[in-house]
Amino acid sequence: MEYLDICDEKGLPTGETVSREQAHRDGILHRTAHVWVVRECAGQKQVLMQKRSEEKDSFPGMYDTSSAGHIPAGSEPLPSALRELQEELGIAADKEQLHFAGNFRTQYEKTFRGKLFRDNEVTFVYVYREPVDIASLTLQESEVEEVQWFGLNEVYEEIRVSRARFCVPTGGLNVLIRYLENQEEPVNE
Repeated sequence: MEYLDICDEKGLPTGETVSREQAHRDGILHRTAHVWVVRECAGQKQVLMQKRSEEKDSFPGMYDTSSAGHIPAGSEPLPSALRELQEELGIAADKEQLHFAGNFRTQYEKTFRGKLFRDNEVTFVYVYREPVDIASLTLQESEVEEVQWFGLNEVYEEIRVSRARFCVPTGGLNVLIRYLENQEEPVNE
């Protein structure tokens, strides 16, 4: 069973832990780490997005952040981000290759497969800008069906009007966009 640190509004652990299942059943505040794989192509910023496995307990079959996952109890955001990037996409990044972009808060309730899912998270966002050949990635089959490059503006505009294809959190995209615009200071939303 996976255990998570219960955290405060700033993402600092309180010293208490909770199972992942209970965190999502009861909406208990916990931490996650997201990594955005970004490239420039024909003068346009593109993001690598993963199509979530149909077996996922939330948003099955939808396109999401490049790599994302819960931060296990006792772990820190950066090592968790590196681990998720390796596990989900097969990218063995060094800590110097992940750039902290900021964090954001998300909270919602949604039903998947007849079961209520409560998400209540502080998410730490990182950016990876090294060259990536998606044909050479090793995808974690239990998590990721496929990956695809999308224009950052395309994703942002589409999620403003429809959530049919993308489940990426607006807060995460906002942190990424502001980071890419100024690339100087982390953003807290």
